[in-house]
Amino acid sequence: MSIFDVLFLAMGAMLGWGWVVLSGEWISKAGFLGSITAFMIGGLLVIFIGLTYAELAAAIPETGGGFIFVLRSFGEKTAYIAGWSVLFGYISVIAFEAVALPTVINYLIPVEHVGYLWTLGGWDVYFTWVLIGSGGAILLTVMNYFGIKPATILQSIFTVFIVAIGILLVLGAFKNGNTANLQPLFIDGFAGTMSVLIMIPFLFVGFDVIPQVAAEVKAPPKLIGRILVVSIISSIIFYLFIVYGVTTGLPKELLAVSELASADAMARIFGNQWFGVLLVFGGVAGIITSWNAFIIGGSRILYAMSVRNMIPKWFSYIHPKYKTPSNGIIFLGAVAFFAPFLGRPALVWIVDAGGIGIVIGYLLVSISFLKLRKTEPNLPRPYKIKNWKLVGVLAIILSIGFIALYLPGMPSALIWPAEWFIVAIWYLMGMTLFLFRSKDKPVTNQSSIAKKGL
Repeated sequence: MSIFDVLFLAMGAMLGWGWVVLSGEWISKAGFLGSITAFMIGGLLVIFIGLTYAELAAAIPETGGGFIFVLRSFGEKTAYIAGWSVLFGYISVIAFEAVALPTVINYLIPVEHVGYLWTLGGWDVYFTWVLIGSGGAILLTVMNYFGIKPATILQSIFTVFIVAIGILLVLGAFKNGNTANLQPLFIDGFAGTMSVLIMIPFLFVGFDVIPQVAAEVKAPPKLIGRILVVSIISSIIFYLFIVYGVTTGLPKELLAVSELASADAMARIFGNQWFGVLLVFGGVAGIITSWNAFIIGGSRILYAMSVRNMIPKWFSYIHPKYKTPSNGIIFLGAVAFFAPFLGRPALVWIVDAGGIGIVIGYLLVSISFLKLRKTEPNLPRPYKIKNWKLVGVLAIILSIGFIALYLPGMPSALIWPAEWFIVAIWYLMGMTLFLFRSKDKPVTNQSSIAKKGL
């Protein structure tokens, strides 16, 4: 992978589909300035955490990323929690995208779905609807199975397209948008801003894909750290501009009834419905880029844990010709294939529950960052963070703050019992796998691991 492949991998993961489907919800809940404030605070959290990842990814460019950093700092048990938690978040995004694809295709080409299967959570699941999501899962799985390069080429093309669509929306908003729509600046005060802030970890999950593939990047380690930070800052700027474009493009009464506010704002700004359709195509590209990125990152986490005998050896198989962790890719593809069968409501529960796994991973990496500075001060750090104590402490505090937002009593707490049940089942599965892991001596030397293909 080139350095540009890595940049587009992370940005494509972070931009995804959320900016198309959720922008109206942000503005309706918090107002223009409330949404901007949420993204600034949340973006600051991600930057501080990203800085810890950037230094460690440049210093320890091994397959597995955050899992490897925690392993080096605290050993197997804590590393297992970190790896299993982040994998939870990745799988939740993969499942979400498999459901998002038929949703957005339905917006572009409205069809009467046939082949009623069942009803889950009040949602009727149809065979034709499932077919779109599961078909997309097969295509993404096949593409990743046959090597990293085809997947990164697609990622780069689609990410450039997403950014171009976002720029078009913003330019149109500056020219034709109505700034009167910016009022009221805040809706529902602190609670409104918090309701948007809780979405930030899910929207920005993706920068941590870079450390997962660091061993496959053809670039100096110092550049890996820089690109990670650049990808976060670029994505924050993109989201801030989208908030402005949608707010100035749609008055409150239309915002309240819009299903895809970004698309409707685009159509209204340019006075033509086809511009809204064009933006939705950008959303389709976002689904593909984030889905693709998390298959890449998730399969590398599975591989890194497997070669260390923490999960079944099956996941550490490297295809002799394509040099990909093919079994891990097949597993994640199977998750995406079956996700649409659950319908929309169940997937919302999974996504919400998976968010807590992401921030637990962030917390453990932030703590590892501080510990390695003390225990391994002479570790070569090509990308070295200034004021490392302040950065590390802030990353830890902000991570704990985000974890607290999921707890009972908070406005954005996980739903009881459904979402907490999903969390409990996931970690129970992880604990079972760890307790019954292989007792063979694991492969821990990176050069030995590299000989296998990664």
